[in-house]
Amino acid sequence: MAISLILLIVLFAAVEEVVGAPQDPLAITLSGIRAEGNRLVNKDGQVVNLRGLNHAGTEYACVQGWGIFDGIFNSTLLEAFQAWKSNAVRVPLNEDCWLGINGVNPEVSGDNYIGNITAYVSMFTDAGFVVLLDLHWTAPGNQLATGQQPMPNMDHSVDLWKSVATHFKNAPNVVFELFNEPYPDNGNWNSQVGWQCFRDGGNCPGLNFQAAGMQTLVDAVRGTGATNLVLVGGLAWSNSLAQWPQYAPKDPLNNIGAVWHSYNFNYCNNEACWNQYITPVASKYPLVVTELGENDCQGDYVVPLMQWLDGSNHANYLAWTFNTWDCNSGPALISSYSNSGTPTSYGQAVKNYYASKK
Repeated sequence: MAISLILLIVLFAAVEEVVGAPQDPLAITLSGIRAEGNRLVNKDGQVVNLRGLNHAGTEYACVQGWGIFDGIFNSTLLEAFQAWKSNAVRVPLNEDCWLGINGVNPEVSGDNYIGNITAYVSMFTDAGFVVLLDLHWTAPGNQLATGQQPMPNMDHSVDLWKSVATHFKNAPNVVFELFNEPYPDNGNWNSQVGWQCFRDGGNCPGLNFQAAGMQTLVDAVRGTGATNLVLVGGLAWSNSLAQWPQYAPKDPLNNIGAVWHSYNFNYCNNEACWNQYITPVASKYPLVVTELGENDCQGDYVVPLMQWLDGSNHANYLAWTFNTWDCNSGPALISSYSNSGTPTSYGQAVKNYYASKK
């Protein structure tokens, strides 16, 4: 399915001119989203802010052999995302399913997986959303990609990004998040060896495979001719950006942003830590929080976090996750898909906050 070249924004995006008064968010496209300084802008140079939702399933259903999506994945889901005043969706990928390798059922892998993901992406981009494609589940060699790994691998992850970038390089609303949650050096929050592995890959302590560093993945994407915005996380399951500016991969297009994940159970879960380690990154690069949440079924953590992100940091964020999982362990935003998603208490806090920012 072709991806539209010109896309109209749906419902909501906090947007303003780079210079000048705020503009009507319904009148401004998200098409051609890219980095400019420490902000995200559209093809016309107008500042945009992403407020989106995660929807899990495309990383695990295929490799578990029972489908490609989990829950709803048609126009009903799009309408629910619109009702929640979001303008971005994150789509997690499984490298074995995309590449059709390591024995994944061909009915849910290879061309069938790619075709379904393409149609799913097009449904959102045709409605004006930004779609973040995230490499979520990986595995080296002939191992099946049944979960998260500390780093991407040289065996398949580079090929994955060459293929994905080639496939979506003409899609102006598609963003590439190169790896979900790096945690080299046993999840150490701020070690030199961890940051070196993050950037350069290779033989890293604690790994039994050749890691693909973030620089290698950026080079793989750009080698296809793709100019899409790329996003790169940090250490400790993307909660640490302590040395991100020093170890960020070089992008010849300077079209790169930083990914941060923030939950109440993370190490960096208070404003003092945010000011010390996150603000310096947000002052130089676009910051996209591709996962935020809390595991107590409340909103006491995420609401102050989003307020802080909306302050001088001008950040973008997507809540985890629009699935009917347990509210605490998910954490899940909804308890059912009825009525545009019946929110949990945590989900209600997010939904209310998104509505207040229209």
